[in-house]
Amino acid sequence: MNGAEALIQTLYNNGVDVCFANPGTSEMQLVAAIGEQEGMRAILGLFEGVVTGAADGYGRMADKPAATLLHLGPGLANGLANLHNAKRARTPIINIVGDHAADHLKYDAPLTSNIVGVATPMSDWVRTSTSPSDLAVAGAESVASALTYPGQICTLIAPGDHAWTDGAEVSASIAAPETAQPSSAEIKEAAALLKSSGQGALFLGGRALRETALFHAGRIAAATGARLICETLPARLQRGAGRVEVERLPYFAEMATELLSGIEQMVFIGSKPPVAFFAYPGKPSWLSPESASLFEFDHSNIDAEGTLRCLADELVAPASPKLVKHTPPPAFEKGKLTRQSAGIITAALMPQNAIVSDEAGTNGMPFYNHASTAPKHDWLVITGGSIGQGLPLATGAAVACPDRKVIALQADGSGMYTLQALWTMARENLDVTIIILKNNSYGILNIELGRVGVEDPSNKALSLLDLTNPTLDWVSLSTGMGVPASSATTTDEFSSALKDAISSPGPRLVEAVLV
Repeated sequence: MNGAEALIQTLYNNGVDVCFANPGTSEMQLVAAIGEQEGMRAILGLFEGVVTGAADGYGRMADKPAATLLHLGPGLANGLANLHNAKRARTPIINIVGDHAADHLKYDAPLTSNIVGVATPMSDWVRTSTSPSDLAVAGAESVASALTYPGQICTLIAPGDHAWTDGAEVSASIAAPETAQPSSAEIKEAAALLKSSGQGALFLGGRALRETALFHAGRIAAATGARLICETLPARLQRGAGRVEVERLPYFAEMATELLSGIEQMVFIGSKPPVAFFAYPGKPSWLSPESASLFEFDHSNIDAEGTLRCLADELVAPASPKLVKHTPPPAFEKGKLTRQSAGIITAALMPQNAIVSDEAGTNGMPFYNHASTAPKHDWLVITGGSIGQGLPLATGAAVACPDRKVIALQADGSGMYTLQALWTMARENLDVTIIILKNNSYGILNIELGRVGVEDPSNKALSLLDLTNPTLDWVSLSTGMGVPASSATTTDEFSSALKDAISSPGPRLVEAVLV
């Protein structure tokens, strides 16, 4: 058994059974080893950003890591933007990055690079194997590290000679560290703060936004009157009818401070105190009320569900909280398609247990708001703000949950970053409905131009934010990659196209042309 075979078998023995890959010459032994491992699913991405983004979507939904297989430092670098998002989401991922054989590095071949230096900013754990036998040991360590609660990005660098040399052995499993638990003193302090006079709030993020954790948060709200607020870009928010509703902090700083105004005490679970995404002239960076009392647990990665349960029990909270009731979305004006009417139609057609990958940009809030009383669903957001995540994330989520419909809400500009994901969806016949929200511009940047104080931008400046000349044809782009597609400009066209897409198995794309 060579080092590559020992590594892949070790990963599979530890529950890693999916590999998203874009390999090169230095990874050929690993490719062969994956081919020999019958239980390991191999999925090709045509760009490394698709590979890493798909691993993110898979990890968020499976709560275990997929592997990625990337080619040397440049291949890893191509995938870093979506690893940034994954790290912010605390997603478990194992990146396997091939390197030159140890004796070849001294020649400084064209693709030689500082892979550790490339990997470190977007990884929680980085390790280079030291021998063929050590490659499998490093693999076992990477699984344990990736499963460190709530999840970590791990990058394992595999020199070519370690992969092809015989004599390696499969490594024994290594247990992940135990999840940190809150102390009794912390629970009592947080409970006392929430019981004190004045408006309180639980500010939630990460695993605190799962259904059972939110159930206990709802119990706390019922006992104390505390508001439930979540971070702006949640990794995975379980919402809809039968679940506890949580307010989502707005993106723009002044709207966020307005939502938080009047709160006198805040307890944070699964999230740090919120800050503005960017600095703006005359606008705040720190968003919590200056006069509020803030409580954070000593360990930033405590067991969110367990902490909320203990806090609810300490408060002798009611056994059952207030739950969202299913109600149909409001009526809309028929005719030309707007983001409001598109959001209402989508909410009305969402099936039970849908997974929504949201990279809708400036057009997204109507979809989010109108889906609040839809059947139970999971909402995945672009956690790190690095665009080009939506389509790959939907790809990985569909691999993790083949029995659930995935709906990708995708802005047209950011969709172009990783549109190669459509090809992977077609190849793997993934059950994804893609809605391209087409406004022919980088809408958010048009807004941000004014917010930073540019009052009279030139035509040259505006051209950098415009997606016409030529106008993108998403129907052609999609069909060219094997995904059936249609375009809709009216509410009737969109309703018919979306209904057909959702009812059909496999990938379908609807281009929603908005006015």
